[in-house]
Amino acid sequence: MDIYFLRHANAGESLPNAKQDEKRPLDELGLEQSQRMGRVLAALDVKVDAMISSPLRRATQTAALVATELGYQKSVLLVDCLRPDAKFDQFRDLVRRHSKQKAIMVVGHNPTLSEFLSLLVSDEATDSTIELKKGAVAKVEWKRRRPLLQWVLTPKAVQAIQEAPATRSRPKISRK
Repeated sequence: MDIYFLRHANAGESLPNAKQDEKRPLDELGLEQSQRMGRVLAALDVKVDAMISSPLRRATQTAALVATELGYQKSVLLVDCLRPDAKFDQFRDLVRRHSKQKAIMVVGHNPTLSEFLSLLVSDEATDSTIELKKGAVAKVEWKRRRPLLQWVLTPKAVQAIQEAPATRSRPKISRK
């Protein structure tokens, strides 16, 4: 199974009131980050059988925008075990429930999403071994017993790659 860990994109500053903060939407940068990341994942031919998100607005928006770019046709599943205060045991149960899938994408928040990723791929991980930036995605391949981190893409890296010049002069190779 492949597990894609997607942290919600930029949504400005946290709000002091927890209930209001749950409704905080993506800002303009976050909307752009989500669409761009979705396009890159589509170009990488990422296909998921299940898109699973925290119910908080910024996460659901990120999931929906990426799902659109991927051509994902099913509903995004909203679960509490991807909320910012979730526990790793809850996350592990979620993965077990979807273990028959070829690929899933989980969309959530820090600190929990980075913690879950860290604990999944490293026996000696702490909750700060890996830090997903806002809008970043990591691919974990889980075959047999051991999950293996395949790659991590940040919005900044994706933007730099997309904006890089298409062609550069190639060095001349001479045979002697």
